[in-house]
Amino acid sequence: MAEELNFFEKVYSAVKQIPYGCVATYGQIARLCGNVRSSRAVGYALHVNPYPGIIPCHRVVNRQGRLAPAFAFGGPEVQKQLLEQEGVTVYEENNLFYVDLEIYLWRF
Repeated sequence: MAEELNFFEKVYSAVKQIPYGCVATYGQIARLCGNVRSSRAVGYALHVNPYPGIIPCHRVVNRQGRLAPAFAFGGPEVQKQLLEQEGVTVYEENNLFYVDLEIYLWRF
């Protein structure tokens, strides 16, 4: 359990570093946390984010730039709105929302 909490804290710390107006992928966050194979665990950590107003989990998308279809804090429309408030353009394709990673991906 302590190891899981430590990983979650690493995730939260990494996500706090994503600049305003940028997005990162689950894989990027996993790499920053030292485990390239833990993208799903990153998603779970963000799903249970204890501080959604402080830890900007809305800035994390999948490797294609797709927003979370079940964004934990109100659904994909809320994630879309939060990103658009930061100047990130979100487009819809096949009833899913995406951001252009060529433009908005955080390059650390």
